[in-house]
This record gives sequence, structure tokens and C-alpha cells, in this order.
Amino acid sequence: MTDELERRPPARIDLRSVRFVDLTSTAMAALLEDDLARASAEAGVELTDYFLTDQAKWVWRYRVNQLALDPGSAGWLTRAVVAEPEGVVVGYAGFHGPPDEAGMVEIGYSVAPGYRRQGYARTMLTELMRRAAAESGVRTARVTISPENTASLATISGFGFAEVGEQWDEMDGLELIFEVPV
Repeated sequence: MTDELERRPPARIDLRSVRFVDLTSTAMAALLEDDLARASAEAGVELTDYFLTDQAKWVWRYRVNQLALDPGSAGWLTRAVVAEPEGVVVGYAGFHGPPDEAGMVEIGYSVAPGYRRQGYARTMLTELMRRAAAESGVRTARVTISPENTASLATISGFGFAEVGEQWDEMDGLELIFEVPV
């Protein structure tokens, strides 16, 4: 019983309300072409310049290629995150792909600078953990975080993640690997 309670996201009164909006390969291609208006029209929400940063474009390029190779992974990939009831896009989040053969999914999230330290990352993580737990094929959730990223390390605290190793990421450098059963 204690293990189950430790894995559960902490009860917080200040959790934000968000919804996830699919980003099609058409929307991501528009973002890669700096066409924010076309990408927003395709997504049905007003995306921001945060979706045009170099880091975001790396994500869109990777996801467009991933979708081309496996169109069935669409429901698992990065989505725009909209704060409700305000209706503003506060970042993007999702999984790196569908569950692998071992039932593991990796979670990724990014909050636009103007919305950081307001509970959005924790809310994104909570919702993605709920989604993972609702899928019968998912047994483990993973996050990878730079040891210097104290904000993300703080975000995952209370979710039951345990450090299981480290890896070198071509974009982010050294990352710590954390996993939790779902």
C-alpha cells in the first residue's frame, strides 16, 4: 500500500487544468517553415513563437520523420498544451512514441518561459501519467533529465520515479534516467 501511495502524483490544490491538442505532421511541417499562422490553423489553437525555437524545431523535425515511418504512433507523440479555461497555449508535451516491447513509454514536456513556475509542468506530467496508466500495454514510464535541470528534477519529485541510470543525448548532453511503474 505504501508503494502505491508513493507512486501516485501528490495531491495538490494548485494543479492547473490543461487539454492536449494534436499536432499533425502538416502543423509540424508549417512550424518547420516558420509559418505560425498555418500551423495554428491546422492545430485549431493559436500557437506561439515558442513553437518556432531551435529546440522546438528539433522536436518537430524528429516527430515528422517518426510519423512518416509509423503513422500509427500519432496518438502518442508531442501535442500542444492549452491552459483552461484561459485557452492559451502554455507549451508542448507527450510521449516519445508508443510503448516499446517492454511496455515502456518516455515522457517529454516543455513549458513556455512565461508560464514556468506556475504548476503547468506538474499538470502535464500528471495527465501524461494518467494516460500511460490507462493503457493496458504500458508498464513503465520514463523521463530523462539533465542533472542541471533542477526545475524538472523538482517536477518529478513525488511521482515515485527512481533513478535507474544515465545516458548521453545528442541535444541535451548528460541525462539522468528515471522510471516508475504505472
